[in-house]
Amino acid sequence: MTYIQYLIIICILVIIAFAITKSKQKDFKIEANKLVTYLGGKDNIISYEVNQSRFIVMLNDTEKVNKEGIQKLGAQGIVEIGNQLKIILGENAKQLKKHIDDLK
Repeated sequence: MTYIQYLIIICILVIIAFAITKSKQKDFKIEANKLVTYLGGKDNIISYEVNQSRFIVMLNDTEKVNKEGIQKLGAQGIVEIGNQLKIILGENAKQLKKHIDDLK
């Protein structure tokens, strides 16, 4: 009987651990939608690429960019050179690019 109780406790702990892990993962589709919005929308984006931890985007109009919103998404830095933004996103840059590719 005690083995069944231990088995039930282990199952409950595994379920709780799975739920905690799942809740900590970012929903990159939502993040990608927000990033596109903060960049001034799909029509404002000319091209984009990922270089390691940086998301590099060429824009029609940098005045439409919400830099504060991008910072709130977790950007560690934003560098503006002409109509190009280099956004340091860390390890999430590649995943966000993949989801933005799906939006385009």
